[in-house]
Amino acid sequence: MTDSAIGILGGTFDPVHFGHLRPALDVADQLGLEQIHLIPCAVPPHRETPLATAQQRVALLLLAIKNNPRFVVDERELQREGPSYTIDTLRSLRQEFPAKPLYLLVGTDAFMGIQSWHEWQQLLELTHIVVMQRPDETTAMPDALASWYQQHLVTNDDVNLAGKIIPVKVTQLSISATQIRTSIANGASPQYLLPDAVISLVDMLGLYQQKE
Repeated sequence: MTDSAIGILGGTFDPVHFGHLRPALDVADQLGLEQIHLIPCAVPPHRETPLATAQQRVALLLLAIKNNPRFVVDERELQREGPSYTIDTLRSLRQEFPAKPLYLLVGTDAFMGIQSWHEWQQLLELTHIVVMQRPDETTAMPDALASWYQQHLVTNDDVNLAGKIIPVKVTQLSISATQIRTSIANGASPQYLLPDAVISLVDMLGLYQQKE
């Protein structure tokens, strides 16, 4: 849509894997985004505290994206106290990029729960929301969410700085960080689930070797 737009992908990245990276690249290519900011959260409001430290997760991310100049590791949530609310991150990004469209990347499951997010109804004042859909996923939504979705669904390529919901088909990769951590704890190889350089650092740091 525009080569001056910023994509935003948040998460614990504990650890980062191809299920994060490939769909983000799909979105960047399909929407023509200038950058994708990968934003590791410090205190996830809806998830358990990460096993790896913030410093370790950043190091893994930096290795994972080193060959893709469009990907940027953004540490703003790690530098902020309290829960890592997406709305606060978006306000910070909007202040930094007042004239650039922002695109918040979320998976279908996350979008289904978006009404539980802090100040969720203000999200579209700051960003577009990209719903990353795998080919086999369905999007049967509760009535209230479906109404909000349809009200803001993009209808053409003429989008402004924020305000639209944009569904994008992405590569089907059913990979989870939980699956990876469990494999490592059980002594199984996580190869082909995440970049080799990330696996090497995980091994070197001795991460995830004890069962959760």
